Amino acid sequence: MYSRQSLSLFASYLTDFSSVAILGPRQVGKTTLALEVASSRPSVYLDAERPEDRRILADPVEYLNAQTGKLVIIDEVQRMPDLFSSLRGIIDFRRRGGENAGHFLLLGSASRDLLQQSSESLAGRIVYGELTPLVVDEVVGVPKSVELDQLWLRGGFPGSLLAGSGPSSLTWRRNFITQYLERDIPLLGIRTPTETMRRMWTMLATAQGCQFNASQYAASLGLSPNTISSHVDILCDLMLMRRLLPWFANTGKRLVKSPKLYWRDCGLLHAMLGIPTQRDLLSHITLGASWETFVIEQLICAAGAHVNPWYYRTTAGAEIDLLLEFAPGRLWAIEVKHSSKPVPSKGFHFASADVGAQRRIVVYTGRHRYSDSNGVEYLPLVEALSDLRALNKLP
Repeated sequence: MYSRQSLSLFASYLTDFSSVAILGPRQVGKTTLALEVASSRPSVYLDAERPEDRRILADPVEYLNAQTGKLVIIDEVQRMPDLFSSLRGIIDFRRRGGENAGHFLLLGSASRDLLQQSSESLAGRIVYGELTPLVVDEVVGVPKSVELDQLWLRGGFPGSLLAGSGPSSLTWRRNFITQYLERDIPLLGIRTPTETMRRMWTMLATAQGCQFNASQYAASLGLSPNTISSHVDILCDLMLMRRLLPWFANTGKRLVKSPKLYWRDCGLLHAMLGIPTQRDLLSHITLGASWETFVIEQLICAAGAHVNPWYYRTTAGAEIDLLLEFAPGRLWAIEVKHSSKPVPSKGFHFASADVGAQRRIVVYTGRHRYSDSNGVEYLPLVEALSDLRALNKLP
């Protein structure tokens, strides 16, 4: 088992907050992480998808009151929306008795549902954090190390990444996609046929990293643009897709205003595109888009929730693949290149000047860190992640 970067963060949350929510897609490792967090204290684990645990939680107050002094972990908590009001009463009662933190650890795989259901009932009593698939600095260069190319190809879901063979990994990912299409999506009230939804997902994979235009998908799928946009919203809420918004500022330039869409896990992207091996990936037409997807997601995860990610593009073509905003006026402009000898585009230089970027970085596939005469920094992905992690450790 790999040590997760967020382990200490969630453990610290439990010392300050009554309830902590770990959000992330299915099979990302939330339960494993929660049990590791709980290993140093008395705890009890309940799964809201198990019938016997649902019966326990159907009338939760008596049972949960009997667990005073224990950390109660409730998995797939969004399946029981009525539970949140009971948790509020229990938390408030314990607070009056001087017990202010570390009562409940809630795990959810549908962020929209969990946030909506708990925002009023547990306001001021809960803190949220996201668990992503495994990232580079959790698995590369550590004991039982995984090669970076394997993480890129298979993605960071533990079941896929650590499968015994490439075909087994691909089978795991295809089954994962099917489970979402046939089970989780219909449970959210979506009535679009499964095969139509599968076609839309594949189309989104083919257009990875492009500006999103719902009307183009609607015309091909026989759905309305509003339906397409709603389905994309759900994919983002399920933390399977990232909507990267354009950065707006008064630069005097005409800016592109449509968001870009990225599948957050490259392993799922490659499964939908039918890319089974690294050799196939390196010869595939989406190679550059795939590498861009992989790098952008890794950097956003390492930057942390306090950093705002954007992209920047003018109608004249000046573009920044990823713009990280640490504070107003404090920006890193990042271009992603799948090349060992990258040459940043003129548009990147123009765009970096437009936004007044403090650092201009090209993340590339080479092994060495260097700068050119224009002040552009060329960083391997591991080095870029190290810079971001170092910032998170500053007081």
